[in-house]
Amino acid sequence: MSTLAQAPIYSDEPQGWFARSEAWLDNKGKGAWITAMVLGFIFVWPVGLALLFYMIWSKRMFSRSCRTNSARRGFSAMRPSGNTAFDAYNADTLRRLEDEQNSFENFLQRLRDAKDKAEFDQFMDDRAGKADAAKADEKEDA
Repeated sequence: MSTLAQAPIYSDEPQGWFARSEAWLDNKGKGAWITAMVLGFIFVWPVGLALLFYMIWSKRMFSRSCRTNSARRGFSAMRPSGNTAFDAYNADTLRRLEDEQNSFENFLQRLRDAKDKAEFDQFMDDRAGKADAAKADEKEDA
């Protein structure tokens, strides 16, 4: 035999049944993986458990695609809708809400400052009262 006949053949296609089924499930998406796992639990529970562990280990369970879709949905208020009247109303409402939030935060800061000042004034009054009481006690002892 020649060395060419002994060389392994490399191809883009998966070689084993496991690799082929993994590639098929990957092409179908996350739903196919979950369906295979549920069917595995229903018919032969160790297979379902093995698929669950494999999905977690290979990070297929918590893939990036789910996080990016939910992140895109969260900022839908900032995207233009195509209706200029609604977009103007939306921008005005968001600006008004930001102004209200800023004014409320300023109010809370003033409230905290007033509370801190009142506590400090009470501390200083108590301190002055204790100093006056100490001086009065010294005068009585003398």
